Amino acid sequence: MKISLVIPMYNESKIIADTARTLSKYMSENFESYEILFSDDGSTDGSGDAVRALALPNVSVVGYAQNRGKGSAVRCGVMEAEGDMIMFTDADLAYGTDVIRTYYEHYLEKHPDMMIGSRNLGKDGYEGYTFIRKLASKIYIKILCMIGGFKLSDSQCGCKAFGAKAAKDIFGRCAVDGFAFDFEAILWAGRLGYSIDELPVKIINHRESKVNVLRDSVKMLRDLMRIKKNVKNTKI
Repeated sequence: MKISLVIPMYNESKIIADTARTLSKYMSENFESYEILFSDDGSTDGSGDAVRALALPNVSVVGYAQNRGKGSAVRCGVMEAEGDMIMFTDADLAYGTDVIRTYYEHYLEKHPDMMIGSRNLGKDGYEGYTFIRKLASKIYIKILCMIGGFKLSDSQCGCKAFGAKAAKDIFGRCAVDGFAFDFEAILWAGRLGYSIDELPVKIINHRESKVNVLRDSVKMLRDLMRIKKNVKNTKI
């Protein structure tokens, strides 16, 4: 079974070469058939060229010239992927590399259509977080899930995976370019009747979030209401 790993990136030149080398080594040691797609969200710092210059096997760069948002980068990578299981995770490898094998083995055993990482399923999921950041994250996720109308413990984890059929079907319908793309994918999965499993994860590598809590929270809440209406009213 071939696994596709999608890495959305935007102006990550300081870390992206190390990320590419780390992933290439890990994937080659753990999987017989794989591809790594770095999906460039219109970077202006040469991130794409930095990955290409390494000329690593089974590693490619896809994307576009104008910055659109993480949702657009993930969607682009997913639609280009050729694997039987398609997974995306963050460019800073926030959840480490072993999580890839965990998702892969769970998919082989259970064959869920969608897999979502959750920091709320294990005692160490929020290890390294300050109390305030942990509390804010939990409250924020709870509110968004209530508004979204789904019962998940961590909709915002940046580590998700899909069976290929479900991935193409879901992201082929998605249109949100920003951070609310996670909700759109989850809502479409539910509307289309796909199964969703949650797997425990924890942050391995901490760095400052690119999300502005006040500005992006308001935008996501607004986007979520629009997404719900669109998913509900679209004929399938």
